[in-house]
Formats: sequence, C-alpha cells, structure tokens
Amino acid sequence: MRYLFQRKEGGNYYVRLQPPGQKLIERSLGTTDQKAAEIAAADLIKQHKAFMYQRRQARVARVVHGPWTHEHAPGLHKVKGGGHVMATETTLTFTDAAGKITGTRPNGGPAIYLTGAPLSAAREFQAFDDAEAGRIGEGPIPTERPKLVAVKASADDAILETYLKHKNITGLRERQAREMWRIFKTVVGKPLRECDRNDGRAIVAYLEDEADGEAKSATLRRRMVPLVAAINLAIDEGKHKGSNPFASCVPDRKDEDKRDAFDDNDMKIIRANLQKLNANDRLLLRIVATMGLRRGEAFEIDREYVEDGIRYCQIGTKTPQSLRRLPFPKDLLPHLPKKINGQLLTGRQDSAGKRLRAFLEEIGIINGHDGRDIAPMHSFRHRAKNRSRRAVPDAELRDYIGGWTDGKKNSGRKYGNKHGRGYPIKVLKKAIDTIGM
Repeated sequence: MRYLFQRKEGGNYYVRLQPPGQKLIERSLGTTDQKAAEIAAADLIKQHKAFMYQRRQARVARVVHGPWTHEHAPGLHKVKGGGHVMATETTLTFTDAAGKITGTRPNGGPAIYLTGAPLSAAREFQAFDDAEAGRIGEGPIPTERPKLVAVKASADDAILETYLKHKNITGLRERQAREMWRIFKTVVGKPLRECDRNDGRAIVAYLEDEADGEAKSATLRRRMVPLVAAINLAIDEGKHKGSNPFASCVPDRKDEDKRDAFDDNDMKIIRANLQKLNANDRLLLRIVATMGLRRGEAFEIDREYVEDGIRYCQIGTKTPQSLRRLPFPKDLLPHLPKKINGQLLTGRQDSAGKRLRAFLEEIGIINGHDGRDIAPMHSFRHRAKNRSRRAVPDAELRDYIGGWTDGKKNSGRKYGNKHGRGYPIKVLKKAIDTIGM
C-alpha cells in the first residue's frame, strides 16, 4: 500500500511512483476496490522495485578478498637488530641474533579492496575461495587477516565540528548532522572547495535511493539542512570561499501531502479510547492536541515558568520563528505534574509516534474508508489551527501559537510591548485555551 492511494470521498485508487531523476508516474487504476487495485498495479510496482534495486546495487561498496599477498617473499631475510625472518608461503618465523626463535605470524593475507560494481553472490564466493585455498600454496590457512585502515579526517571536517559547537547541537540532531556529513564524504569523495551543484544533486539522488524513491521533496530538504547550514556558517566565517554547492539542490515536485485535520467526531473517538495508551503516550497526545505542537517540541518540555500566575513553557528549536513561550491550556493542566522540574516526556520520539499511529489505526481513525489523508501529529496541528482560526481573529497571534511567526512584528504597537518580547502571557493563555481537547 505504500505505492497506492485513494482519491478523496471514496474515489478510485491510483498508483504513484517516483523513480529518481525521472518524472513522477501517477496512473489511475479504475477501481475503488483495494484488492483489485493491488492486482492492477502489481506489474508497475514490480518494475519500479527492480529499477530501484539495480540503482542501489550499483552504489553498494563491497569488501572483496583477492589473491593472497605476502608480507615477505619466501626465503630468509635480515631484520633490524641482527635477527632474521624465515618466510614460507604462509608463515613468518622470527629469530634473534643468536638464532633463537622469538615469534611467528602469518605471512600476509588475502588482498582486501573495495568495489562499487555489483557482484553476484557466486563471484564473491569464488573470489573468497580463490584467496583462501587456490592461491596460497601448502600448509594451514592463517586465521588472522589484515585490518581495513580507517579513513583519516579531512580538513573539511572542522567545518562540521564548528557548526555543531556554534549551534550547540547535541543528541538526535547531532547524529543526523554527522550522518549527512558521512553521506557527503561517501557520495562526493572530494574536497569541499572542488564541489559544485552537481555534487549536491548527487547527494539528493543518493537520499532518494535510500528511500526507494519514496522521499518527498520536503523530507529531502529537511535531511539536507545540516549540510547546507554548516557550509553557510563556514562561508560567513570566511572558511569557505564561493557559494554553497548544496543549497537549493532539491527539486520542488509539488508532492507534499495535504493532511486533513481531526474533526469533532475523531476527537470523540480518541477521548473514548485514551485508556488504551500508556501514561506517557496519553500525555503526549493531550499535549499535541491541546497545544498544537510538533512532536519534537512536545519532547522539549523539561521545565516550566510562571508569569502573572500562569504556568507556561518555552519551546521551539526547528526555526528561529518556532522559538516561543506557550501557556499550558486549561484542558491540559489537570494532567500535568504540580511542577515540571525535568523531562516531561520520556522515551524515543519515533517510537512514540509509531505507537500513536498504531493506536489511531486500531480505533479506526487512520486507514478508514472515507478517503482522508491523516497523519497523527500533523493532523492534530491542523485541528489546532482550524479551531483557533474560528475563535482568535488575530492571524499573527494564531501564527505565533503554532510557531509560524515570532510574534514580534507590530507587537509593540498593538500590545504596548516596545521591547519586542512578543505577546503578553495572558493574551497567549486566552488564545491557546480555544483549542481544547
């Protein structure tokens, strides 16, 4: 079903495929029956998967064991200190100046090299068999083999470290940044000063291959953010000359999903089944539903503040605009600790998201037969914006609540706050309470 979609309001199913570097394939299957649609699309999907597999195979780096390579040619050799080494086809025997044996070790091993060419399993096993048995002569096969030497850090790596330190990036975001830098070094394989936009497009193609061509444009841009931001910082600090070769390399295919908001009937079903969730997931759902937060923002809450007797938190690291103060809504307060002194939500964000999706599928909210496109976190955000739109006439205030603006534009004129700290906490509390559970 990852390639099949249904038109809204119970329309026909259609297949959508995105081969990297090619036009989007979208074809109607002429049926509203899911099983019939799967059968009709089977050949197209099979061809697409075969194409994606071949692309991945062409990029896979494989370790190949070649012919046996000797450290010393068979015979007697002098070594430093007056000693000798007796080399056979498979073994080195070391002696000191007095002729006493001081140690032995294998005489070399199979040559180890990397290849990006797709090799069949039979060829790989044959190469291994030739190295182990056919090319080493008589005697036992040594068990020790040469180790692969790690690639040394390049001068460009300092750019990444400076970026991580300057932006104070840790945890998951640090791991994501380091992974993108690893992909840059693996796919491009040359100094940054020699890179151009074609190298940026090569990285995007690699990311598409990783996702079997199913990655949306927005997802690709999000994954490129650490790489683009690190080089922008290097340009600002004079450590990289010229333009950023990886900026704006993701094509805009207009393929973003239109997520539907949860409606009142959905929320009624959700409230009636909350007991099926554990306490942590139940609290996460209440937070994103009543505050309209992104999942990552909900996991940022680790302390609270009080102003004018109103409890609030400070969240938002996705963009400068998303950094904001938000009061806890009245429908959420009864479910919070008396005082938040540490991480409010525990566990992994992605695992919690999967559990919430499974919960919504179980109670029939997701994958129903009404043709709606629902995503757990985004649909809560869309619901929050819809409800605040009906109750809060100030569009800028609504955008501040959702993290689409910093709330400082004209805020001094409208609220007498000429220092630009944003909206008064009482104004924010009244606005966020309109979302409700």
